[in-house]
Amino acid sequence: MTPQRDEFSRSGYWYPEGDSAQTIDVLNMLRRYRAAETAMRARTRASMGMNETDLMALRFLLHEQRAGRLVRPIDLSRVLDISTASTTTLIDRLERDGHARREAHPTDRRAGVVVPTDSSDEEVQATLGAMHRRMLAYVDSLSDHDRAVVTRFLAGMSSAVEEASDRDPGVDPS
Repeated sequence: MTPQRDEFSRSGYWYPEGDSAQTIDVLNMLRRYRAAETAMRARTRASMGMNETDLMALRFLLHEQRAGRLVRPIDLSRVLDISTASTTTLIDRLERDGHARREAHPTDRRAGVVVPTDSSDEEVQATLGAMHRRMLAYVDSLSDHDRAVVTRFLAGMSSAVEEASDRDPGVDPS
């Protein structure tokens, strides 16, 4: 970061006057992480030829499959907060692109389930596996105390952002 840029980032533009440089540095590092994660998600979507909703759906399908739970279309609708019509279109797209398939529910013959394909799981692992290993290695390198502090900090920041958006939906907390 150039000195001029560093001065701007601590200028108080986003934060009230009087906040310490260390406080603002922490908040700016959160912004940096958010930007890096956003860029990573965009690269992942591009490499897999998926939009954000498709990627979220696939992540949910893979998570539920690993947990041994069946996913019905209505479950996707609820998790993604989309209409049943949009869910049908989403599943059609995932199926067309080889990321998921529809199957009959094993105990309810009136219902169907959505299952991720093996190739989709392999593609996600190939695309994100190395990054996840680096992230896990870094977290594992922290002491138990440091992990507890980071966890408490991130939980508090999440609550602060959620509370801000609950009170004033027109304000972007970023």
